[in-house]
Amino acid sequence: QVQLEDSGGGLVQAGGSLRLSCAASGFTFDDYAMGWFRQAPGKEREFVAVVGSRGGYKYYADSVKGRFAISRDNAKNMVYLQMTSLTPEDTAVYYCNAVLLGNYIPLFGSWGQGTQVTVSS
Repeated sequence: QVQLEDSGGGLVQAGGSLRLSCAASGFTFDDYAMGWFRQAPGKEREFVAVVGSRGGYKYYADSVKGRFAISRDNAKNMVYLQMTSLTPEDTAVYYCNAVLLGNYIPLFGSWGQGTQVTVSS
């Protein structure tokens, strides 16, 4: 079955950087666009970034454009999110999932445990 394991979060000061990782298994990884979503306290889960199945296509939410960079390694079934210039508004639990391009909604009903990112001011 689909398994997604998110990692790399932590506590960082505003302006700092973090790199998130997602290990995927249970499906043909390079058949799917992959992305990151986040959920802040009291808010709905929202789309952050997506990378196409071969890594060439990338798209970002306006709130992270220019600060975050998504990438993937199909040989390792891994997705990454390099986050820079972090602000307290980026504080959330971050999750990876396969993504339906165009609508930028998650494809799989199962999620990993997520990784907590906390940005202090």
